[in-house]
Formats: sequence, structure tokens, C-alpha cells
Amino acid sequence: MRIIIFSWEYPPRVVGRLSEYVKALCSQLASKKVEVNVITYDDLPSETIEDTGVKTIRVTNPVRTHIGVLTWVLTLNPEVERVASKVFYDAENQINAVDAYDWHFIPAAVTMKYGLGIPFVFSVESLEDHRSNFADKPYNMAIKSLEWLGFYEASLVAVKSPWMQDEIVRIYKVPKEKIKVVSSNAEDKLSIYNLLTGDSESK
Repeated sequence: MRIIIFSWEYPPRVVGRLSEYVKALCSQLASKKVEVNVITYDDLPSETIEDTGVKTIRVTNPVRTHIGVLTWVLTLNPEVERVASKVFYDAENQINAVDAYDWHFIPAAVTMKYGLGIPFVFSVESLEDHRSNFADKPYNMAIKSLEWLGFYEASLVAVKSPWMQDEIVRIYKVPKEKIKVVSSNAEDKLSIYNLLTGDSESK
């Protein structure tokens, strides 16, 4: 199995707990003979293969000055798409799934779905309604629209708790059967990828 993981943070860039979690998961997946390609952000572009065998590609934003995270995300996504497409073609079109962590690279995941036919999982760590006290303001609604796009276009949604599953149903009206509660280990994530590749058109 070959997968691409999108994560806006990954060591040595640590913003929150997501960075170390994604790294640990990738290492576990690699130990199970999954070919893992991580595409993430860094100030300087680079490409490395870790001791675990995980291939990490760091992209930088061609636009240097931003008024907020939203413009930063939207101008970074084309670079993520470009690099992910190269991974796809280098693998002779044999990428089984994209796993997008949080809302930041949802536009790239949707492009991969429609442009190259790769289904994707939307792995949710948090929601804008929980991160912000101003989730009903226009700026935050723009972020929420990207979350909604991810929920609509993803084949499956992965969360770590029944509470988050219920919150996504409550806020975004996503069908509960589309949201899978999985633990933080590679076995559970592999079960999601296997479901995805078995029925890539499920909504």
C-alpha cells in the first residue's frame, strides 16, 4: 500500500500535538510495509527519507507575506498539489489514498481526488467551532467552509473519539456512518485505508 499524508506540521516543525502524533503514526505504518509519503510545510523546501523509510517532502509558500492563516493556506495548497502529483507519477500512478490532517490541505486533497482519482480520508483533530470564540464571523466561516468541503468530498472521516464524531454530526450534519472512530495506532488507520480502497466512492 502507498499513501500520501498531508499535515501542516511535522517534526522538526512543532506547533501542537499533531506534529509528533503524525510522525509516530507514519513510523508505525512504515514498519507494516506501507509506503508513506508525508507532505508538509517548512520555511525551506527539502526531501528526506527517514530511518524508518518514511519519505518526507517539505514545501514552502511562494508568497511570503500574509494577513492571516487563511491566505497562507490557500497560497500554499498549489505547492502541495504539485508535489503530491509528482509523488503520484513517480509511483507510476499507484497511490492508494491521501490522508489529510485537519482543514489546511483540504483543497489539495480534493484536487487529488478529482484530478488523479485518489480517494482521501479527512482525519480531524479539531474543529473551528472549538478553536475559536468567533466561529460565526466571516473569516472563521471561510475556514469552516473548508472543513465542510473536506467532510463532503472525503470518502471517510477519521476521528479519535465518539464525542468528536457526534460534534461533526451536530455542526456539519455529516452522516454518522461516514465518520469512523479510530485509535492512534497504525492497525486502526490501516483498517480505514482498506475500507477506503475497497469503496472509494462511498460518501
